[in-house]
Amino acid sequence: MTDNLDNRSRRIAKNTMVLYIRMFFMMLVGLYTSRIVLEALGENDYGIYTVIGGVVAMFTMLSGSLNAAVSRFITFELGKGEQARLSTVYSTAVITQLLISLIVLLIAEPVGLWFIEEKMTIDPSRVESARWVLHFSIFAFVVNLMSVPQMALITAHERMSAYAYIGILDAVLRLGVALLISRSVSDRLVLYSALMALTVLVVRLAYGIYSRRSFPECRFRLFFDRGLIKEMFAFSGWNFIGASSGVLRDQGGNILINIFFSPAVNAARGIAVQLNGTVQGFVNNFMTAVNPQITKSYASGDYDYMFSLVRKSSRMSFYLLFIIAFPVFFNSEYLLELWLKEVPQRADLFVKLFLVFSLSESMSLSLITLQLATGKVRDYQIVVGGLQLLNLPVSYVCLKLGCMPESTVVVATVISQICFFARLLMLRKMTGLDFNVFVRKVYFNIIKVVVVASVLPLFMCRYLPDTFLGFVMGVLLCLGCAILSLFFVGCSKAERGELISLFLKRMKI
Repeated sequence: MTDNLDNRSRRIAKNTMVLYIRMFFMMLVGLYTSRIVLEALGENDYGIYTVIGGVVAMFTMLSGSLNAAVSRFITFELGKGEQARLSTVYSTAVITQLLISLIVLLIAEPVGLWFIEEKMTIDPSRVESARWVLHFSIFAFVVNLMSVPQMALITAHERMSAYAYIGILDAVLRLGVALLISRSVSDRLVLYSALMALTVLVVRLAYGIYSRRSFPECRFRLFFDRGLIKEMFAFSGWNFIGASSGVLRDQGGNILINIFFSPAVNAARGIAVQLNGTVQGFVNNFMTAVNPQITKSYASGDYDYMFSLVRKSSRMSFYLLFIIAFPVFFNSEYLLELWLKEVPQRADLFVKLFLVFSLSESMSLSLITLQLATGKVRDYQIVVGGLQLLNLPVSYVCLKLGCMPESTVVVATVISQICFFARLLMLRKMTGLDFNVFVRKVYFNIIKVVVVASVLPLFMCRYLPDTFLGFVMGVLLCLGCAILSLFFVGCSKAERGELISLFLKRMKI
């Protein structure tokens, strides 16, 4: 049993390391790419692109819940070791994705055109370009939908090296697109949208080719299990509440900002989302490596390991994000000036608030995976999904009352914390997860780490010079405080001993 646990831990560590290499490469390329794109398009066109992309992404309300169902069923069947059933799940998933794609095409085009012509804050001379952006964005969205079964197979089989290589290919293609549009004399907004759609298609083909060559179950048959279809749609039907609430929170907030303010504010928010997404990628990579283990352990009935993994991964998710987000939070203004030639107004505050929101959400990632693994989603989604649906109306009221555009992120963070405790209470009933142990070992531990790490930077960072040397000193100060707090406050005595032993082993002492 111990050997099996060690093997699973080593697999998680290996996959996390592979994904981190991918992440570092994509982070460097992505930050440089977004700088080129913002400079080439300008604030207004960049804002238009993010708003229309948000409108199209709203349709993940239709697809997101089904995507979660596809990933859950494939990983669950793999954990049970039923190969024949896995092949049926794959073929059924492909058929359902085709149906959802058709529905998105039929709805997204007229709705998107109506929004551009009737509701969007936009210069009349850019309306025609915005229409083309909509067409290409819908095409890219549909192509991404069709890659979900292949991506689910890759992560379920824990082939993270392939996931990493294809992600690197994606980053390189996006950089190439940015360099091309920066030298173009045509309508750069339309050209950028077209080339991004082409990039999505190339990446989709890469996923398809690898999956077909690597997994025997990746053979589409014009056959589906009606019982499985019913089970999938029952699962995704209730999960639709959670999927739609997340989309309405993220993309709905972006659209509300465009209605009440200008595309330039959307550009500031878009830059903050880009930087926050880069930082958050460290946690997403870790959870990509951990998620299959949580689902497989539930499928095999290994509940002790599952609960332990859920608690540890919740802490680790927060800590991995905190160690990166903490220095960024205190030094975001100078970082934005280094990154971009012209920093959109309000970008700095958006960055800080999005980092706080992401830290709040990171504590719930393993809980969400555990909930999906159970397949029991009705009561959970009614409560937690219902709470998340409050984001849009509360944000609308705040903006209507004259609040700043950043208030949408504050609302999301407050509701995120409410949802965290709601998840714990629901999972205690659904799975037997110990609420008190989780709060004591995870939540209170996290609060202590943040408080201790923040004391010195709060007093010192304001006195550092506004120069590159001051920026470096600020980053090192925050990073040092975060690491020391994590080691002495966040880790138990046994965990500190393990880390010291691992360090000495690596140093060959």
